[in-house]
Amino acid sequence: MAPAKEIYIGIDPGYAITGYGVIEKVGNKLTMLDCGVISTKPNVEFSERLLAINTRIAVLLEFYKPNYMAVEELFLGHNKTTAIGTAQARGVVIVEAARANIPVYEFTPGQIKLAVTGYGKADKNQVSQMVVRLLGLKEMPKPDDACDGLAVAICLANTGVGFAERAVSGYQYGRYGKREFF
Repeated sequence: MAPAKEIYIGIDPGYAITGYGVIEKVGNKLTMLDCGVISTKPNVEFSERLLAINTRIAVLLEFYKPNYMAVEELFLGHNKTTAIGTAQARGVVIVEAARANIPVYEFTPGQIKLAVTGYGKADKNQVSQMVVRLLGLKEMPKPDDACDGLAVAICLANTGVGFAERAVSGYQYGRYGKREFF
C-alpha cells in the first residue's frame, strides 16, 4: 500500500508581505509545490490590502486543496500598531481556511525553528538552509518571507497534527483558557 499524500500550506502572516509555502508529504518525503509572497502597497486602503490577501489565499487554497494549514503565531514586539495589522492579516487567512474547511494549526517562531532545525533559537539563515535541505532545493527560496512560509508548512508536516495546537479563539480564550463560544 502506497503512503498517503498530504498537502500542507504554511503562512507567515503580514499585511505588507504575507509569505506562503505549499508542500506535499508522501511518507517521509517532503516536496515543495509552490512558495511566494502576497504583497500589498502601503498607499492602498487597509481594507483593500486585507481583501487582496484574502483573495490570493482563496485562490491558493482552491488550486492546491491542502489538507492542513499552519500559521505562525503573532509575535508581539515593540510596535503594537504593526502587530495589530499583522493580526488582522492573520485573521483573514484563517477565515479563508475555515471557509474552505481546512483545519488550521498555529506555531510560535521557536516551535517552527525547533521543528525545522532541531534548535528553537536557530537564526534565519540556519532555518533557510534546512528548508533547502529538507525540500531538496537547489537554492534558497526568495524572498525570505516565502522561505518562512515553507518553514511553517514543514513544521506542521514534521510535527504532525496530533502534536500541534489548533488555532483557537485568539488570545482571549487561547490554548490556556475557555473554549466556549456561545
